[in-house]
Amino acid sequence: MHNHFNGVKTAALFGGLWALLLLLGWFLAGYTGNSVFILVFALIALGTSAYGYWNSDKLAIKAMHAYPVTEAQAPAMYRIVRELSTRAGKPMPRLYMSPTQAPNAFATGRNPENAAVCCTEGILALLDERELRGVLGHELMHVYNRDILTGSVAAAIAGVISTVGQFLSFGMFFGGGRDDDRNPMAGLALALLAPIAAMFVQMAISRTREYDADEDGARLTGDPLALASALRKLELGVARAPLAPTRQVVNASHMMIANPFRAQDISRLMSTHPPMAERIARLEQMGYGHRINP
Repeated sequence: MHNHFNGVKTAALFGGLWALLLLLGWFLAGYTGNSVFILVFALIALGTSAYGYWNSDKLAIKAMHAYPVTEAQAPAMYRIVRELSTRAGKPMPRLYMSPTQAPNAFATGRNPENAAVCCTEGILALLDERELRGVLGHELMHVYNRDILTGSVAAAIAGVISTVGQFLSFGMFFGGGRDDDRNPMAGLALALLAPIAAMFVQMAISRTREYDADEDGARLTGDPLALASALRKLELGVARAPLAPTRQVVNASHMMIANPFRAQDISRLMSTHPPMAERIARLEQMGYGHRINP
């Protein structure tokens, strides 16, 4: 298992968040003469993100309508997770199943002691046991690498950027500042660019986490080619049975091992997942003994 310095990444993200708030607060104070509203919006965004972090397992599981499974209901899943968590020296997470034929899996929870792993019925039907083992190794490494914390901070930054952008554009259109200085085009630009900037922040963090979990999960199982084979099947399986991009599922989609939507439902450029072909190529490099490019 590699140290991907997620604690350092999280500290840097928090620093970036507060620097952004101070900069935008200074800008808004200069423009309107009153910065109290940006503080309110920032607290709302951070409070929402904190709630999401502490309840991330419940929110994601609810979004996928997942239910807890016993060892009798999912013996292969239990056997694999028990083996891998014992190998990693970590507690065994709670196991869930989602009643959808869309093949996917995700892990959630703020730490290994409060973690859950969920597989859809579709992925259990699609993969053989060796491939399922590769997928579950990947998901466990998300928990062990504390990716939920890093992803939650990234989501907080994304939420703050979007909220502040909307607030600033509203203020520029409808009030604040001197009439001769008011620029509707600047407000429109902020309204359009702020959500894009927010998505890029979350996309960059999520893509890095997926590569790390692929590599570490392959090292945990000792079988990178199994995960490569699983990803190849998942790419085809998702194309045949995509999920509808509802708000709840979109909010949980960055946790899933494969982008669960059709290409036309969400731009590949803005996807929180790296291209499957690249992930597969990196795993095959591992499996055949080649060095992975950084």
